[in-house]
Amino acid sequence: MGAQLRVYKRRIRSVTATKKITKAMEMIAASRIVKAQRKVAASMPYATELNRAVTAVATGSTTKHPLTTEAETPARAAILLVTSDRGLAGGYSSNAIKAAEQLTERLRGEGKEVDTYVIGRKGVAYYNFRERKIAESWTGFTDSPTYADAKRAAAPMIEAVTKETAEGGVDELHIVFTEFVSMMTQNPVDNRMLPLSLDTTKDEDSQGEILPLFDFEPSAEDVLDALLPRYVESRIYNALLQAAASEHAARRRAMKSATDNAGELVKSLSRLANAARQAEITQEISEIVGGASALADATAGSDK
Repeated sequence: MGAQLRVYKRRIRSVTATKKITKAMEMIAASRIVKAQRKVAASMPYATELNRAVTAVATGSTTKHPLTTEAETPARAAILLVTSDRGLAGGYSSNAIKAAEQLTERLRGEGKEVDTYVIGRKGVAYYNFRERKIAESWTGFTDSPTYADAKRAAAPMIEAVTKETAEGGVDELHIVFTEFVSMMTQNPVDNRMLPLSLDTTKDEDSQGEILPLFDFEPSAEDVLDALLPRYVESRIYNALLQAAASEHAARRRAMKSATDNAGELVKSLSRLANAARQAEITQEISEIVGGASALADATAGSDK
């Protein structure tokens, strides 16, 4: 009984220490969510106005450009997958990876070759473990991304979309990330960045507003060339901020669940430890009573 009680006490100490760690991680994640939400809100006006500018240029000209013109027979596509650098966030990274896998299968079903770009150690580890080719990867900034990180990730994708497919270029750019809806809801989504869907942009941003007419100097194509990198960078930056907020929310929820489970386990182990201690006390009392009774019987026998 004594050995069993020591085991229970050791497990209670271990679980209690783990509970303190998960509680601290929950509080850290909760404090970072607010900052991440503010960054998302701050990035939205620039992204919205940039979309309106691209729409105005595209609708005011007949220039064919990778930003707005779809290839007649697209043969190659690129996917940027955003995952996390750290774990302990529930199904955050696995859900994003699953969405990227589904998108890859759909694009291949349409007869397109797919190049995969990955952000986050979890995504890199997933593809490396399965020995799948990664065009390029970036790690170390998923929980607090900056515009410089988005610009660094956008550079090879912009270069790929401006090349001919015969030279290794791509006809489409897609991004898979986790959209932050609320503290309890984060949804993995896949969006096509290029070519830009002008009809969708008009419906979401202008809401029936008549766009102004522009005269382009030197040309509309030069304007679109200037807007292309800024558009891709802003879309990636906004996706990184959304993903960071989603990661913190998922980690807070996972750590809260782990803390609650640890508390329940401590209660269960405490009950078992109390039962073992009670059994040990009962056994000791029984041994004392039995010994006293045996001694009394021995004394009575010697008197006779």
